[in-house]
Amino acid sequence: MSTSQTSSCGAPDFFRSRLDAMIDLRHPLAVLATRMPWRTIEATLAPLFERRTREALSSTVPDLFGMAPKLAGAGVSVAGRPRLSMRLMVGLLYLKHAYNESDESVCERWAQDVYFQFFCGEQYFQPRLPCDPTHLVRFRQALGEAGVEELLAATLTAAAQMKALKPAEFESVIVDTTVQEKAMAYPTDSRLLEVARSKLVRLAQHAGLALKQTYEREGKRLRRRAGGYAHAKQFKRLRRVLKRQRTVLGRVLREIERKLGEISHERQAPLHRWLQRAWRICRQRPKDK
Repeated sequence: MSTSQTSSCGAPDFFRSRLDAMIDLRHPLAVLATRMPWRTIEATLAPLFERRTREALSSTVPDLFGMAPKLAGAGVSVAGRPRLSMRLMVGLLYLKHAYNESDESVCERWAQDVYFQFFCGEQYFQPRLPCDPTHLVRFRQALGEAGVEELLAATLTAAAQMKALKPAEFESVIVDTTVQEKAMAYPTDSRLLEVARSKLVRLAQHAGLALKQTYEREGKRLRRRAGGYAHAKQFKRLRRVLKRQRTVLGRVLREIERKLGEISHERQAPLHRWLQRAWRICRQRPKDK
């Protein structure tokens, strides 16, 4: 029996050293590798990656009695290469986020770092890439939000058992939203002026008011000009555009207020609320409190 056959059968390889004999077992990754509930993680995530049963495709084939129906392609497909080890993919995903690596760099570092390979379940050093970096992309897509939550829960459980986290640290969660997009705008932003004008025009038309002029085309043109001037830091021209936008919004506001008596009180309620907001947007200045 050859050396490769011997190692594949589970017997020790006498020509290579095991990873646990090459590393310091007190290293944080080595300790975490022995404390993580790998079997529980694999059992939880296995249903997300099992092969789905395909529906049969119906067709007709000729026989001695004419055309006969035939079903093909039903059941579970056995085509394609087998999936990579669940522990390998989960370990690579954890190492990627723990060490702030990209998909390509974490695979390259795995091929050089014995601690990375030991954490992912390898017994002997492998001088090759664990997988193509695109496999990590597909693994995250198949994992989904539910799978990520399971991984996070398993990691926190292992940390609590190792006493790396105290129970009091689970009472509050601090989320860094520095780069998260906010639903906020500068108080005198040209976008707010254009949104107020278009919103009032839609509400007035829905309530049955016939406006003399809606400034639809001019409003969009002014908004584009304001964005260009702000990007080019041409603030004098920007102030002129903002002044024109306030003039346009004020004309729409005054016309709606003059014609409010033409509609019923039920239709006036939403208009009153938006009229107050629009007047505030129209009149406020950068130095206002």
